[in-house]
Amino acid sequence: MNNTVCPSAEEKNKVLPGVLYLVATPIGNLADLSERAEKVMREVDFVACEDTRNSMKLMNLLGITKPVISYFEHNKAAKGPEIVSRLQSGQSCALVTDAGTPAISDPGEDLVRLCAESGVTVTSVPGCCAAITALILSGLPTGKFVFEGFLPSDKKGRQTRLNELSREERTLILYEAPHRLQDSLADMESILGAERPIALCRELTKRNEEIMRTTLKDAVAHYKLAEPRGEYVLILGGAKPKNEMFFAEMTIAQHVAFYEENGLSRMDAMKAAARDRGVGKSEIYKAIQSKQ
Repeated sequence: MNNTVCPSAEEKNKVLPGVLYLVATPIGNLADLSERAEKVMREVDFVACEDTRNSMKLMNLLGITKPVISYFEHNKAAKGPEIVSRLQSGQSCALVTDAGTPAISDPGEDLVRLCAESGVTVTSVPGCCAAITALILSGLPTGKFVFEGFLPSDKKGRQTRLNELSREERTLILYEAPHRLQDSLADMESILGAERPIALCRELTKRNEEIMRTTLKDAVAHYKLAEPRGEYVLILGGAKPKNEMFFAEMTIAQHVAFYEENGLSRMDAMKAAARDRGVGKSEIYKAIQSKQ
């Protein structure tokens, strides 16, 4: 029996010319880098990365010496076509982000689209993703979920988006920076409700990994005393179906009266009822006026 490998046999995981590789890198624990990811980074012609300093640290630890090009939000318009041109000439490229899977809430999605429009092959070298890691650790439903990414940084934009999401019944995944966490949690409590379950995940896969499973009310109270540290992934329980809500059998007037009896002004009670029902405040006002 001849076990000699035919010289023409394809090399396993061979890096091919003219291909963009989306390479997932560790989000904290370096041992999570896959063998394939390391192989691809060693063998491509060049590496495109969000921050050359961060990626060079990883490459130096692995003993990888490859040309590096920066590709991030503020230079993607110029660098994207340059990368595509090099790929079209037959070079291969590994796209990496600072941590995790590229093209998730970063400009990698623009490069993938540009490659697709230009007929350039794109493939994925899967691995770590902070959103999915946090979701499976949250203890909240994972069968159906929505990835929202970062909320708007300004208060009005954030509140508008939260109002739009308030009736979403699927589990929500959000990213948040430490300096905005307290304001975001306060808006979430006000708009989504104090008892909405949330898991706050930070330092994922690192020595000080922390998963805080609580409610929005208790999360707000906690971070009035504790200083937020590190980047957060927030996993929020979805809204209950309308037929399971406390107001399901109430008229609009009764719904508003419920909130007034619990200390809200007429205006705030109408806002709360409108939010619960997923309608505009004007609709609540008209319904109340028609009963008077």
